[in-house]
Amino acid sequence: MIRAMLAMACLWPGHALSEPFFVDRSDALPAPHVYDGGWEHFVGGGVAVFDCNGDAYPDIFAAGGQNPSHLYENLITRGEWRFRDTGFDPGTHVVGAYPLDFDSDGIMDLFVLRVGSNHIYRGLDDCNFARIDPAWGFASGDRWSTAFSATWELGNDWPTLAVGNYVDRTNPDGPFGACDVNQLYRPNGSRYGASADLKPGFCALSMLFSDWSRSGRPDLRISNDRHYYVVGGSEQMYRLDQERFLGPEDGWEPISIWGMGIASQDITGDLRPDVFLTSMADQLMQLSTGTGFAAAPFSLGTYAQRPFSGDDGRPSTGWHAEFGDIDNDGLQDLFIAKGNVDQMPSNAMKDPNNLLMQQADGTFRETADIARIATTERSRGAALADFDNDGRLDLVVANRRAPLELYQNATPVTGNWLMITPRQEGINTFAVGSWLEVRDSKGRIQTKELMVGGGHAGGQAGSVHFGLGAEHEAEVRVRWPDASSSDWITLPANDHAELWRRPFGGVHVVQAE
Repeated sequence: MIRAMLAMACLWPGHALSEPFFVDRSDALPAPHVYDGGWEHFVGGGVAVFDCNGDAYPDIFAAGGQNPSHLYENLITRGEWRFRDTGFDPGTHVVGAYPLDFDSDGIMDLFVLRVGSNHIYRGLDDCNFARIDPAWGFASGDRWSTAFSATWELGNDWPTLAVGNYVDRTNPDGPFGACDVNQLYRPNGSRYGASADLKPGFCALSMLFSDWSRSGRPDLRISNDRHYYVVGGSEQMYRLDQERFLGPEDGWEPISIWGMGIASQDITGDLRPDVFLTSMADQLMQLSTGTGFAAAPFSLGTYAQRPFSGDDGRPSTGWHAEFGDIDNDGLQDLFIAKGNVDQMPSNAMKDPNNLLMQQADGTFRETADIARIATTERSRGAALADFDNDGRLDLVVANRRAPLELYQNATPVTGNWLMITPRQEGINTFAVGSWLEVRDSKGRIQTKELMVGGGHAGGQAGSVHFGLGAEHEAEVRVRWPDASSSDWITLPANDHAELWRRPFGGVHVVQAE
C-alpha cells in the first residue's frame, strides 16, 4: 500500500526551480521578542498567524511565557518589511494561541492558552481585542493548558472546543505520572457550559480535529508526551459523535512517543490526509491507508532523528511541524522546529531546524542550511505564511530564551501559485471543516482541509496556499462542512481569491484588486 501511495506522489511534475532561499527579516519587528520562563514554560511558545485588521496581510501573535506576549501588525508595503506592536496584552504566562471566529461576525477572535485560566478574546476592528462577555459562559479553570483544537458540529451555532492539559500542578505526587485530564466544550446555542473531561489524559502537547477518514466526520487526535505519563499511555483518537476513544478494534493502533506537535497533509496524492508527529528522537510520518495509518518507510526522508549538521549526534527534539509548498512546484514540503527542552543531556543541544523539500519521487531532502534557516536556538512554535503577499511562503519561528525569528522567502525561481479563502454567510463564516481541491490540466488534485489546531501551541487562519508548478490556471472546488460541494471553477494562477458560497450551490469569486 505504501509503495502504491508513493508511486502516486511521483506523478507530480518536477520543475527546474531554484533551491529555497530565505532572507532574515527579524529586524522588521519593533523589538526582540523572547519566549521564556521556568519549567512550566519548557513547552509552548506558540505563534498565531491571522489577519487582525482586514487588510489581507497576515499579522503575528507571539506567546511570551513569563515575558509579555505581543501582537505584531503587518505593515509591509512595496517590499519594505515592517511590523508594529499593537499593545495587545493578554497578560503573562501565555503558552500559545489559536485564531478562530467564534461568533461568526467575520472578525477573527483569539483563544489564548495559559498556565492558569485560558482566555478568549473577541476580535474588534483594527487589531483590537476585548475579553469575551461573561454571557458566553466559557470558564476554563486553573490548569496548565498546552493544546487546542476546534470544529463545527453540524447544527451548532458556535464551535466545539477541545483543550489539552499537561501535568496536573496540584498533584503532590507529580510531576511524573501526574497528567491532567483534557476538556471538551460543546456549545448550547451562543454560549458554553461546563466542560466534559476527556480522560484518561496523557499530558497532551498537541491536538487536532480532522476528518481523517474522509467520511464527513471530525475526530480528535491527541499527541501526548511520554516523558510524564511514563507508562500505560499512548497517542489517542477520540470519536466525537460517539464520545469515546478509539482502539485496535476500530483500526486505531496506539503508539507511545514523546509527542510534541501534529501536522496533517495529503502528501501522496490519494486525497486522504497523512499525519506527521514531532517527538524526541524520531519524527514520525504516518501515511493513510484508508482504514488507519502506517508508518512511512525510513527511505522517505522525514524521520529527522538527529541533527543534520554539526558534531552533536544525540537525538533531536521536534516541536512545531508544518507542511507548505516552499517553491510552488505542486509538492508539499515540511518545516520542523527543533530545540532541546532546556538542558536535557540525552538530546542534542545544537539542533538545527529542518526544511525538508519534497522531490519528484515523493522523498524528502534536507535544505535548511541551503535556505539559511538552520538556526540552533531552542525553537518551539512556528508558521509558514505569505507575509508580503507575493505568492511565496515566508517563515516565523519562536524560540525559548532567544529572539523571535522572521524570514522572507526570496527563492529566485519558483512555480505559479494560488491563494484561496473559502467563505460562507451565517454560521462558521470561514468554513472550518471544508476541503479545498485544486485540479491541474492533467487531472491531478491537491487537497487541503481547513482545520483549527495541531502544530505546537499555535496555528493559522486565512488564505490557503497552493503551488501550481508550470500551470497557468487551475480548477478549484470547495467541499463545504456539510459535505456538499461547489462546482469546479477555473481560476488564473498567481492570484488571491475569496470563494463565497452561494445559497443554492456554486460560488461567487471575489478576486484581489
